[in-house]
Amino acid sequence: MQQTEQLSQILAELGIASDYAQTHGLPVFEEAETRVSAGPNIIGREQELEPVTAGKWVAMRQAAQAEGVELLLVSGYRSYAYQASLIRRKIDAGQGLDEILSVNAPPGCSEHHTGRAVDIATPGVPPLTEAFEKSSAFQWLGLNAGNHGFSMSYPRDNAFGYIYEPWHWCRPTA
Repeated sequence: MQQTEQLSQILAELGIASDYAQTHGLPVFEEAETRVSAGPNIIGREQELEPVTAGKWVAMRQAAQAEGVELLLVSGYRSYAYQASLIRRKIDAGQGLDEILSVNAPPGCSEHHTGRAVDIATPGVPPLTEAFEKSSAFQWLGLNAGNHGFSMSYPRDNAFGYIYEPWHWCRPTA
């Protein structure tokens, strides 16, 4: 099944309009075809990134470590199906779709599909929370991530309407 057909089927199953991305001004991303290991995440689950990004991630993590800052991988590549499972779990827990889509990109609209996005944590800070912005890791990223090709995708009041995500960093091109 081609990616567009698969994506249309997943959106329909979740009750998300097929034109959601277009009507909300969101980009649509294809799934990365080539991926390599980026190492385990904070719970020991192996993560993948597209090859260039994986190398840049390792180099960035090592550069931070050399300066006494620990960067931990929370999430890398996500398939459309995996993104759908994140949303499905929240629906099953009773959350409304509008609320979910302010926090989670609909399948097809997540930068994680590209294999170029990473969610980052650091010891002593709850992962995937705004508290990350007060960490030495966030300060280091603000000064150095650009040197490794990464930028923060979702600052406060971002154009996409997503919540502020100081932990989400992406390489715009492979």
